[in-house]
Amino acid sequence: MFNARKKIVKDKGVAPTELEEEVAKALFDIEVSPTSDIKAELREVYISSAKEIEVGKTGKAVAVFFPFRVWRNVRKIQGRLVRELEKKLAKRHVVFVANRTIYDKDFRRKGIKVRPRNRTLTAVQESILEDVVGPTEIVGKRTRITVDGSKTLKVFLDPKDKDKEDIEAKLPTFSAVYRKLTNKEAVFMFPTA
Repeated sequence: MFNARKKIVKDKGVAPTELEEEVAKALFDIEVSPTSDIKAELREVYISSAKEIEVGKTGKAVAVFFPFRVWRNVRKIQGRLVRELEKKLAKRHVVFVANRTIYDKDFRRKGIKVRPRNRTLTAVQESILEDVVGPTEIVGKRTRITVDGSKTLKVFLDPKDKDKEDIEAKLPTFSAVYRKLTNKEAVFMFPTA
């Protein structure tokens, strides 16, 4: 277990949860297995946290958070890594998200002169949306405002990925994870011809 512990990076004095230990062990097992084709890329990948999220009445999903520094490496192997982790984590869908920083409008008090555009709330929520649906891609978005004023985001995914890796079954998972992380309603679908 000691070596699997290297796959989790937490703040000083914070103990990892049982779920985080399980995900780290699964990552470590994939890295050391002789048949793994993503062994080299996994060497410098580690997680910062993991959360279990309820999907509907029956299912559960695991949202795995990576430090932003290693996110580029994770993006390269995201499809294969999701498949491997789903095999190891007993019928739960796995979603990867990068840890990002949001600066509020009062950022000057922290000693920062200019707030980068990618640190705004809107930009971070857009990035979370991209992360949640990965490895598929978003081809369109519509915001639907109902009569009572509530907003629903309709997100259209790439139709080429419809048949791959049972993405169709993951659409409710994407909605649940995005709602949990951003408190915004989103409906994921494939565009009809």
